[in-house]
Parts: sequence; structure tokens; C-alpha cells
Amino acid sequence: MSDREGHSGAGPSDEDLSLPKATVAKMISELLPAEVTCAKETRDLVIECCVEFIHLISSEANEICEQESKKTIAPEHIIAALKRLGFDSFTTEVEDVLKDHKQQQKDREKKADKIKDSGLTPEELMAKQEELFAASRARFAQ
Repeated sequence: MSDREGHSGAGPSDEDLSLPKATVAKMISELLPAEVTCAKETRDLVIECCVEFIHLISSEANEICEQESKKTIAPEHIIAALKRLGFDSFTTEVEDVLKDHKQQQKDREKKADKIKDSGLTPEELMAKQEELFAASRARFAQ
């Protein structure tokens, strides 16, 4: 079932758009000093602000994307949207995060290549994996 099935085609309503409350609460608690707590209403307000910010940036990025006759919003469109909306001070950190993300993607590809380049058949890889699982189960059974 796709994300769009069961909807009228207009996309999710504003009530459907949110962020995981537990994740936001954890982020808030990690950022605040230990002696400071955050009320539930405050956490909910932070979530609403975050959703609105995401909506604002994605809408602006979509406009930039359409102006360039593109069909996919790229990271560059997000950065341009941040600048256009006056969030220039965010762009350096966003670019750093993007750079880190691209490096992580390259590292994942190297891991995939390592499996491919192992010289083992899929059956041999499965057998090796089963051996490792058996050894792990034996260690935990002790």
C-alpha cells in the first residue's frame, strides 16, 4: 500500500503531520540543563513550530525547484530556500551535515562492495552468517 492510498489525493491534513513526541522530548531534554524541565504543552508547541518550519522550507524549496523546471527537490534547493527566507546563518551547518551524509553514503557503498568483492557465493555468505548466528547464540546460552 502506498502512502497516498486511502487519501483524497490532496495529501495529508495538517493533523496528520507531526514529529514523534518521544524523539522531540529526548532532544529537548538533552539540550536543556539537568535542572530544567519542559512542560508537555511546551513540547507540543516546539513540535508545531518544527512542523511549520519544515513546511515553510519545503514549500520554498519546491518553488525554487519548479522555477528550475526540476521534478525532484535536491539539497541545493533546500539551501537556496534557507537563504531566500533569511536563514543564511543555518546554511553552513546544513552544508556540513550534507557533506557528512554523503560520506556516510560512500562508506555504506564500500561495505556493500566488500560483500560483493568477498569472492563468496550467496550460499556461502548465508552459511557463514548462520555460523556466526550459531556462535552468538552459543555465547548467550552460557
